[in-house]
Amino acid sequence: MKIRPLAIHLPQFHPIPENDEWWGKGFTEWINVVKAKPKFPGHYQPHLPADLGFYDLRLVDTIRLQHQLARDYGIHGFCYYHYWFQGKTLLETPLNLLLEKKDIEANYCICWANENWTRRWDGQDDDILIQQQYSLEDDKRHFQYLQRFFDDNRYIRVDGKPLYVVYRIELIPNIKKTVEVWRQQCRDLGIGEIYLLFVDKSTTLVDPESFGFDAMIEFQPNWKKVVRDKGSLTKRLLHKLSIRSSVFSENRVVDYQDYVVKMLSSPKSPFKSYPSVFPMWDNSARRKSSATIFYGSTPMKYESYLTQVISNFEPFSEQENFVFINAWNEWAEGNHLEPCQRWGRAYLEATKSSLSPYL
Repeated sequence: MKIRPLAIHLPQFHPIPENDEWWGKGFTEWINVVKAKPKFPGHYQPHLPADLGFYDLRLVDTIRLQHQLARDYGIHGFCYYHYWFQGKTLLETPLNLLLEKKDIEANYCICWANENWTRRWDGQDDDILIQQQYSLEDDKRHFQYLQRFFDDNRYIRVDGKPLYVVYRIELIPNIKKTVEVWRQQCRDLGIGEIYLLFVDKSTTLVDPESFGFDAMIEFQPNWKKVVRDKGSLTKRLLHKLSIRSSVFSENRVVDYQDYVVKMLSSPKSPFKSYPSVFPMWDNSARRKSSATIFYGSTPMKYESYLTQVISNFEPFSEQENFVFINAWNEWAEGNHLEPCQRWGRAYLEATKSSLSPYL
């Protein structure tokens, strides 16, 4: 059966007034990317872009090229992060441009990234820049806003139902009632039924249907299982990489292959869930300390990981056939399929190789 691979897309590659105020004039993710430095021998930093360069997502041509590149390598579409705070949107320009330019050949859906924005990049989680405040009336306004995207014939659907993802359901008071309001609002607006997913970050293991969702996404990396190993793994990596012990005391350094083996051998979720994979991860560009660094990822290891995840996945129906890739362009988290100066298009080639039998 065919699958539809979706890559998660970060829109924070264009300046906005709020980021200018909070982080400095002209801030985008590239500011963090270029200042990164390796923390130990063999540590891949900085991650620098190749084919698309240091792009600006206010440019329609960039959005067009991203979708074309993804499509060329078998990716069905993007799942865009969307930021809504009681009627205020942030980083909405790429989605608005995509909606406006109907000639862009694209498939896309939206994930509401419903966390507070804080200074956690500086390690100051309690310093809130903009806060989420939930209400059922705001839920209605939110879906009035979303209708413009749901009505787009390029928007990804399941049996005609627009696909909508929520990042952190545990932050939403009375989520079951909220979902009822969302679904009724869609009916009232003429959208009809919607297909709802939430991201499972291992904060709660629940049946999606108990909250009114259709399914969930098994987010990767699974942070609950990324632990600071003080035993043999740490000693082996210290010896192998000649790393100062302080690197481990200040950060989490995880062997990519060891983690993948652990995930592939984990019990299958008893609930309806879509798998995900990640090509690499290293958020030390954002964090001076307390970074999580997956060491040793290569296109070959990633290809093997993706191939096994796909082969283990049985779509629930002809259109309930998603596999998520985290992420397309999380450059400051060292997590991207977009070509970089070290690997070129090798991760995209690996993606296409794994996906080809299922497209």
